[in-house]
Amino acid sequence: MNPVAFRLLNQQLVAPQFSDPAEVVSHMGAMQAQEYRMMRWAVAMRTRKPSAKAFKEAYDSGRILRLHLMRGIWQLVSAVDYRAMLALCAPKALSVIKGWMSSNKISIPEGELMRVRELFVRTAADKKSVTKEDFVQALAEKDLRMDEHRLSYHIRMAELSGVLCSGDLLPMKATYALVADKVKPGAGTDRDEALMLFTRKYFQSRQPATLEDFVWWSGLNVSDCRKGIALLGGALRLERWKGREFYLTDECRTHGFRKGRCLLIPPYDEYLIGYKSRDIVLPPEHRHRAHNNSGIFQPIVARDGLVCGNWAPFKKECHVSFFEEACAAEEVQEAWVGYLQAMGDVPAVGNANKTSGNARKG
Repeated sequence: MNPVAFRLLNQQLVAPQFSDPAEVVSHMGAMQAQEYRMMRWAVAMRTRKPSAKAFKEAYDSGRILRLHLMRGIWQLVSAVDYRAMLALCAPKALSVIKGWMSSNKISIPEGELMRVRELFVRTAADKKSVTKEDFVQALAEKDLRMDEHRLSYHIRMAELSGVLCSGDLLPMKATYALVADKVKPGAGTDRDEALMLFTRKYFQSRQPATLEDFVWWSGLNVSDCRKGIALLGGALRLERWKGREFYLTDECRTHGFRKGRCLLIPPYDEYLIGYKSRDIVLPPEHRHRAHNNSGIFQPIVARDGLVCGNWAPFKKECHVSFFEEACAAEEVQEAWVGYLQAMGDVPAVGNANKTSGNARKG
């Protein structure tokens, strides 16, 4: 078993199988979306023809949704999976959020919760796609004022109750919309069916992965994760690699990996955040270059799947630094130009062929 190559293939980071960004998100089950600008690249780079424009079309149409879901933080899910994912994850996510509220000494009475939620619904119904500032203004008109923390908790609980989800995609600012305006009505999903779906999507897109990986990523209890694996039965098989047990499906992609590929991976990407067993692709001595203990993940460079450096997504020129074996200059440049083209920022020929002097081992 080659876990590095298998993860690249099944995460769609090499030889991607999908053209539609919404299909990518559905294949992945859910994708971390902490960085509003870079979540577009996280999805686009997993399509056959990466395009931020195609991502925006899928997002604005409601085929891709962004909300606080697993672990109480931002995720992308597809509209077809939304109801099942929400029903399964919301109870645990609400528990996490209430724990945060308690630690911050914030208490929201039921009367306040319902009054604020009603204002959210009225504002979103009127404007269709609203910003947090629109909510602040609507609340102020009713003589309701609250700090950023309290407002954020209200929004998260409205999302987890199935009232709010993402609105239209703006360049820098998140918006919100009514779920009723974005997602078609659908029948409820049995919890075991939702857990099966959730488990299958995780392992099909992140295999090979361990039980501990799944527990970390899902935010569910260990017992739920074990049950999800059991429900899939023979659809998953175990393989041992260097003393650890990994789950794979019979459809695991194993062919299509070719050496000589440089990947510019965005912060909070599923390539790292989707696992506890990150040491397979990230040398432990360089872990601090990719993420810290507070949950902050950096943009990373991977050479043939192994994390070897960092890059700067918002620079005008290609700016990379390596802490492991460096990618070849032409590989870096190919990846940089592909990124710019996908994001709709194609440089002049002179700049496209220029790589920063920081493309070195440091």
